[in-house]
Amino acid sequence: MASVNKVILVGNCGRDPEIRYLPSGQAVANVSVATSSRRKDRNSGETVEDTQWHRVTFYDRLAEIAGEYVKKGRPIYVEGRLKYGKYTDQSGVERNTVDIIATELQLLGGREGMGGNDEGGGSGGGYSRAPASRPAARPAPAPAPAATPARQSSGFDDMDDDIPF
Repeated sequence: MASVNKVILVGNCGRDPEIRYLPSGQAVANVSVATSSRRKDRNSGETVEDTQWHRVTFYDRLAEIAGEYVKKGRPIYVEGRLKYGKYTDQSGVERNTVDIIATELQLLGGREGMGGNDEGGGSGGGYSRAPASRPAARPAPAPAPAATPARQSSGFDDMDDDIPF
């Protein structure tokens, strides 16, 4: 049976990326991404906002792109996979970690991208971590044209004009 390990996050970057290079020359960037949800408190009835922090790791060209364009406060879209790890801290206590290994990055917000007043109106570039046989990063595809020129009827009613929603 096939399995799936996929994570999609849309949130704000909590700090500027920390970029380092492995001895092999591979770029690695780490960021924290905050996601929030709202719920009603059972006791008080007030709306409470819950914020979760996620550790995201970018590799190769995606790490370099993150280092250049991702800044603290910028809204981003990340796709990736979960990776669990363990380490022993300085006091000898074993700790567990959960990281998201990013495979795609979409910069959200306006060109400056510092969130806030954009109201989701703009969009940034999209980048993927590509297999070795393809270029390392690709911009998001251009949207399809909104309208096509009218065509001659081919003997049946063309339903392309009807919007299903």
